Amino acid sequence: MTNHEMNLNIRYDAAQEIWDKVPLIYGQLNGWIGYGTGGENGENGIPYWFSFNENEKDISASVEPSGLHFSGLMDPNEWVFWVKEIKEIATRELGYKVGEIELGEIDF
Repeated sequence: MTNHEMNLNIRYDAAQEIWDKVPLIYGQLNGWIGYGTGGENGENGIPYWFSFNENEKDISASVEPSGLHFSGLMDPNEWVFWVKEIKEIATRELGYKVGEIELGEIDF
């Protein structure tokens, strides 16, 4: 397994109507287990997929000035599939193209 990271163009200062839809996106993704509650159940309020343990296959997200940031530990091929899935779901749910600025997928 490999560590991975990405930033999506879901900005920290996006309208509340955008942020209201983000939990709906999370729930549609493979591996969704919910928000951390502290201790062995991850960091309080942080969304997690697959596991709360960063030493196992896992993905977590945080809101950063650069956008919605995801980091995880998983097989590279599985990561590629998961990333494709979130971009497609988020684009459909939010009504604009969601992608990574760093990869030239979207204009900013």
